[in-house]
Amino acid sequence: MNPRHRILTVDDQPENLLILEDLLGVQYDLQVAHSGSEALALLSAGPAVDLILLDVVMPAVDGFEICRRIKADPRQRHIPVIFLTSLDSVADEEYGLSLGAEDFIHKPFSPPVVLARVRNHLKLGQATRQLREQNEQLERLVAARTEEVQRQAAQLVRREQDLVAAQDATIMAFCALAETRDNETGNHILRTRYYVKALAEALKDHPQYRGTLNDEIILLLYKSAPLHDLGKVGIPDSVLLKPGPLSPEEWEIMKRHCEFGRDAIDMAARELGSSEDFLRCAREIAYSHHERWDGKGYPQGLAGAAIPLSARLMAIADVYDALISRRVYKPAFPPERAKAMILGERGTQFDPLIVDVFGEIAGTFDAIAEVYRDPPYPGVHRPASGMAAAVQ
Repeated sequence: MNPRHRILTVDDQPENLLILEDLLGVQYDLQVAHSGSEALALLSAGPAVDLILLDVVMPAVDGFEICRRIKADPRQRHIPVIFLTSLDSVADEEYGLSLGAEDFIHKPFSPPVVLARVRNHLKLGQATRQLREQNEQLERLVAARTEEVQRQAAQLVRREQDLVAAQDATIMAFCALAETRDNETGNHILRTRYYVKALAEALKDHPQYRGTLNDEIILLLYKSAPLHDLGKVGIPDSVLLKPGPLSPEEWEIMKRHCEFGRDAIDMAARELGSSEDFLRCAREIAYSHHERWDGKGYPQGLAGAAIPLSARLMAIADVYDALISRRVYKPAFPPERAKAMILGERGTQFDPLIVDVFGEIAGTFDAIAEVYRDPPYPGVHRPASGMAAAVQ
């Protein structure tokens, strides 16, 4: 038995307080109050008590009201309350228990009953208090852990954002490197990535591609498109920058930029140990964007749906931009003529469905081209003819 348990006894009859003192004073520290208001004052002033023995029938404020006030106070509601009463109706007991009291001791007092119930409720109160403290400690630990997890999650998000930004910067650096080798294309990589995005967004609701194209895939296409001519870094200057027509042998060298781009992306994937969709998409675009719907393209001679969708989208974006841009081998064609040339290759060079979508959103292509116009062109023209010469 813990001699330090503190019990508050409340009764307006002094003889009842003396009886309780004789019964409990040896084992417990007792505080006494002669009225409900005095009891509330003692509880407010402290120290805390472990149990309250509370008379029901008292002048001014009865025990039921005192119990209600105690249980309404967050600082005191956990203190066990045992009513002391001569009332013996079931309704009184039900009402007292509904207020939050733990038990009743009926007058006149039975010493064994008083001792047993006080002992039991002190033990129960102590166990309840320990459990409550453990729960509060657990809540604090959970809150601290949650805060730490949120902090780590925010840090991961920042790292992921930094990684995405680094990936984007790396992509643009690669593209800028390619541009230094072939400075005729200006804002070509910016325009073509937006063309590809516009085509994909217009195509995603078509029944044929509703399960294939979504916002995530379109973002991958948008990010991958600038790498389509990465392989030009591997083409000798004598071929890439030649001001005159390419010989058949030189043309075969020029066509190898698709392989060079694919190999560079494959090497990056191996170094990173990555099989991400982004690299797969970039590889498809770099390797296959010169394939033709009729199978007469390069480097593999793929035909129809065997050509990856990403490359079919890139093919139209790439050719359209080459047509409306000035090159060493051609002047810039007006947008209407470029549009007509693309439409004229429906089902031969280009996927018929994508050509139809292009025809519907050609105005969007014009707007993109206007936003990302090239600066004045300083180059020297070289002869070229036909759609095949529009893009190298």
